[in-house]
Amino acid sequence: MNTANGARVWDVALLVQAIGDTLQTRFGAVAVRGELAGYTRASSGHCYFNLRAADGSAGLRCAMFRRAAGFLDFSPRDGQAVELRGKLAVYEPRGELQMIVEAMRPAGEGALMEQFMRLKARLEGEGLFDAERKRPLPGFPRRIGVVTSLAAAALHDVVTALRRRAPHVEVIVYPAPVQGTEAPPLLVRAITEAGRRDEVDVLIVCRGGGSLEDLWAFNDEAVVRAIVDSPVPVVCGVGHETDFTLAEFAADLRAPTPTAAAELVAPERAACLETLAQRQRQLQQGLQRRLDREAQRLDRAALRLSRPSELLGQHQQRLALLAQRHAAALPQALQRRGQRLDVLAARLQALDPARVLQRGYAWVTDAEGRTLVSVGQVQPGAALTAVLRDGQVRTTVTAVEPSPPHQSAE
Repeated sequence: MNTANGARVWDVALLVQAIGDTLQTRFGAVAVRGELAGYTRASSGHCYFNLRAADGSAGLRCAMFRRAAGFLDFSPRDGQAVELRGKLAVYEPRGELQMIVEAMRPAGEGALMEQFMRLKARLEGEGLFDAERKRPLPGFPRRIGVVTSLAAAALHDVVTALRRRAPHVEVIVYPAPVQGTEAPPLLVRAITEAGRRDEVDVLIVCRGGGSLEDLWAFNDEAVVRAIVDSPVPVVCGVGHETDFTLAEFAADLRAPTPTAAAELVAPERAACLETLAQRQRQLQQGLQRRLDREAQRLDRAALRLSRPSELLGQHQQRLALLAQRHAAALPQALQRRGQRLDVLAARLQALDPARVLQRGYAWVTDAEGRTLVSVGQVQPGAALTAVLRDGQVRTTVTAVEPSPPHQSAE
């Protein structure tokens, strides 16, 4: 609509719409950083909040619809520094500038997470997180070391849990800051000192929850290597169950919380006493059963000693039975042996050379007494002895006549 002087008069709806179109054309997709304020999530799943400057000098109304909010991997809270990505728009019913948020992440955690993943991959490649190098915890520690800040709530949680579960166990604290740039070298010094002093059986390294930036000291490479090199088994409980740090990957055991770390390293005193009582009952019962068995053996031995004539009679009966069996078996054995001797004698007689001589054969030997079996063994004029059935004949060879070739086999 135009006025009399030619100036354009906008309809309010068209003006607000035009402003919104100009914003989207001018800025497009934008990324902005600030602190959350007034964060709420409606029953519809949409999220509404303000993004303000750290000093409170500026603010921006924001809306994050349910689809985008479904991709959040953390729980936003007022005062938290975040980075938003989205588009600028105008909320037409009130003509207010707002940002339609498409993604949100904690401020600075993107770069930190990338650094975390690179360092994790490198240390993992060196084998610092291998399960094979993890050491078992002592079953019944006498002293437990704790590396944390003296002002940390985690120390109170650990001490309270140990006092409740194992009041007999001594706790030694190796204080070190758990947050800030000065924390990593002091954590390394505390862990190293605990190993050098060699006065505890297991070491707890812990702190409470926080953002990735708050927990960053436990992702420091020097802290990780100090845990790996510790001569004392290390249990690491940093943050909450959903928080993970490189120190926990390097530790011999990860605990979801500091309190859980205390529960993992110290068995409950009442349970230990109950186990001891049960073992005592088992030993007493086993000893009593052994005594009962030995008493029965002693009774049976005493019974036998009290009636030696009965035992002697049993042995006499056994000897008599054996004598009867021997008397019955001896003639049979002698008869079998005699029959075998007769068989062997008959075989021997059949092989007697004298039996052969009785059938008209002679046994011929030369002058040296060697038996002759071939004409090739003698020459004419040789002196021979022929043994007959009833005597010997001494003779001289006048001629040697070999048998024809076809008779040589006979």
